[in-house]
Amino acid sequence: MAHEKTEHFLPASGAEMAARGWKYVDVVLVTGDAYVDHPSFGVALIGRLLEANGYRVAVLSQPRHHNPDDFRQFGQPRLFFGITAGNLDSIVANYSGNAKVRDRDDYSPGGNPYFGDQAEKKLRRRPDRATILYSNLARAAYPATPVVLGGLEASLRRFVHYDYQQKRLRGSVLTDAKGDLLIYGMGERAVLEVAARLAKGQDLSGIPGTCERLTEKELEARGISAPLLLPSWAEIQADLPLFLEAELTVDRQARAYAPEPLLQYQQAAWVVQHQPAAPLTTAELDALYSLPFTRKPHPACGDVPACRMIRDSITIVRGCCGNCSFCAISRHQGPKIISRSRDSVVQEAKRLAGQKDFSGTISDLGGPTANLYGTGCTSPQPCKRHDCLYPKVCKFFKIDEQAMLGLLDAVADCAGVKHLFVSSGLRMELLARTPLLLRKLLLHHTPGAMKIAPEHTEDKVLHLMHKPGVTVLEEFLALCQEIGEKAGKNFHFTPYLIASHPGCTLADMEKMAARLGTLGLEVRQFQDFTPTPGTISTAMYVTGLDCEKRMPLPVAKKDSERRAQRQALDIRASGPQVPGYKGKAPSAGGGQKGVCRTRSEKPGEQRQGNKGKYDAKANQGRGKPRR
Repeated sequence: MAHEKTEHFLPASGAEMAARGWKYVDVVLVTGDAYVDHPSFGVALIGRLLEANGYRVAVLSQPRHHNPDDFRQFGQPRLFFGITAGNLDSIVANYSGNAKVRDRDDYSPGGNPYFGDQAEKKLRRRPDRATILYSNLARAAYPATPVVLGGLEASLRRFVHYDYQQKRLRGSVLTDAKGDLLIYGMGERAVLEVAARLAKGQDLSGIPGTCERLTEKELEARGISAPLLLPSWAEIQADLPLFLEAELTVDRQARAYAPEPLLQYQQAAWVVQHQPAAPLTTAELDALYSLPFTRKPHPACGDVPACRMIRDSITIVRGCCGNCSFCAISRHQGPKIISRSRDSVVQEAKRLAGQKDFSGTISDLGGPTANLYGTGCTSPQPCKRHDCLYPKVCKFFKIDEQAMLGLLDAVADCAGVKHLFVSSGLRMELLARTPLLLRKLLLHHTPGAMKIAPEHTEDKVLHLMHKPGVTVLEEFLALCQEIGEKAGKNFHFTPYLIASHPGCTLADMEKMAARLGTLGLEVRQFQDFTPTPGTISTAMYVTGLDCEKRMPLPVAKKDSERRAQRQALDIRASGPQVPGYKGKAPSAGGGQKGVCRTRSEKPGEQRQGNKGKYDAKANQGRGKPRR
């Protein structure tokens, strides 16, 4: 491969390292994804940040995992191996919500999840529980080199967690992988501190945003105590409802940015979570996204479908204060909203528009929830809940409609930008409070049908999902219809829905199907609930308990039960056979709709804490719904 084709990327092979005249690297970042140098990919973001701070960084993308040979191609890293499974949890990437093996991986070259044409497990590009296997191989290659775990999989599996492919609880990934350190959440501050300490020959104890694995003696010697001890592995095994208590405690501590350490005893060691790292400031987030990303896959990776989907998108906001029970975005990115400055976003849009292969369309100006841009908290007292939207919008929650309107205008005015879309999630209850923004999005910045994510229509299920009642959906659609009538436009909507969520019964699904018909909404996009690690909904799924009342819940776990709930919506998709269906109502604005199709589930559709469709930092495979 010619050097000139790869010189603008971080070295991804020993030959590329040698072409730079390097005798060594400081850090090797190992990932289960193809190497894509785009800020929506966590390895690219961390790699460029380390590079900007003077470190020599190499990327080991989708290494062969039958022996440690690939881990030796850069020589021994001077500082550490950084291990991540990639933008997705490896089990989510490799298996559907019903634990069926996936035959596609959009984060791999050509979407092929295998090395070659043989569909064998040992030949998967991204192995199951990749964090553990990669850690073991890095340790085998260079036993003396520190192994630091990070990324979504490590972050959400840092305590006792549920693995839906194995249908059992597992201990912390840190103890299973025997890593030296685990960085949780958005890791920019922590990874820089790790690199700085190792460069000075210092230990890695007590770094905010990290977890350590300590023996009883090490814990005593360090003098670490915590006002809150999570139920241990053994206690949870003996009393399953304690798993729900543990998850609720982790959730409360995360939302409060609690400074106290959080401890949980595993099978043979303690996991010690230190206080969270402080969120980046607007200036720091701006600087991060100004780094010299090529926004392309490494030439050795060829076509990577995930990159095609997000190549021309721009992240404008980080964090989410919605705290939906089934979603891990708040836990991974944090509940505080950090918005980039208008100038920073405009400068990125200009760089994007200046690329030779730019199509003229910016596919998304967004984040986990795009219309959280410019929002904030005006409470005179520090808030420990950071739960701003449930059961209703908090009185201290500041909404700045003009900030988003001004940003849209500024980016749309950039030379070379012909079309600007917002495809990320949007909160419907906030859009109802910003009618000028809603009108602008509907008329100018929505690609085709607007994807909305009510998730359900029955209030008892919505309550368990930690989402406001169905009146939000009804009022939103009424407002859109009013805007459409005044503008002489027909607006179409694709609702995103979840079947088999804990507490949801077949009767609830039939009621939802009927209500969707009354509202004139087609059923196009829905999926079974997937019990991914790190969510309150997963804890309810495992324990069968309501997270508030601690009372038993109906939980659809059998294939037949989950299939029946899907079929309730399949019938709705086919027409008026659903009990209570009142015929095909017009869409908001009076437009008529044709026959719809449901879609198959794709990896990562259960919100895991990534940005949007293909971001390391949420919803994959369906566009980015309004919530």
